[in-house]
Amino acid sequence: MTRRLTQRGQERRRQILDFAIARFAENGYHPTSVAEIVQGLGVGKGVFYWYFESKEELFLEILKEAQLDLRRAQRAAIEDVTDPVERIALGMRATMAWSASHPELHRLVQFAGTQEHFAAAMRKGQETAVRDAGRHVRDGIATGQIRDLDPEMLAHAILGMTAQLAREFLHERHVSHEVVADTAVSLLLDGLLVPSPTRA
Repeated sequence: MTRRLTQRGQERRRQILDFAIARFAENGYHPTSVAEIVQGLGVGKGVFYWYFESKEELFLEILKEAQLDLRRAQRAAIEDVTDPVERIALGMRATMAWSASHPELHRLVQFAGTQEHFAAAMRKGQETAVRDAGRHVRDGIATGQIRDLDPEMLAHAILGMTAQLAREFLHERHVSHEVVADTAVSLLLDGLLVPSPTRA
């Protein structure tokens, strides 16, 4: 649902989103009802349905905003950086920092990945992330820095390693994002980079 919102309307919509994120992360998506959300906010259901057609649409908007916010953080980290390998490393570090700062969104994204009715939204986000990473990989292959392998496969490797380390070490074991990022970057670049005489 798309509406032109006043400043007050945008603030109310944001309030609903933020409250729902906290509730979904704490109690789970399925147990959390629209009635619980509006009761917690102290508004009527009509207010909720002015902004969102359903709980599912609300959750999809949360996923969309999370993906966009992460992408903004990554783009800000690599702004004006020309070296493709450095862009990959900085993007991974930005991803770890963002994930560490948004544990509730990480939890919701993990949940969404297990639900068939959120599969299309998750797939769209994944495809965008693969395209972004793949662009840097192709640039690195063109400059001779990165092994001349399938760029899409390498992009998936970057995303897969980053996601797995974030899930296990940031959110399960609570290791600092700097330490996890250092390990991820070191391991990944050792596998991506063309061996030099000094590294061989």
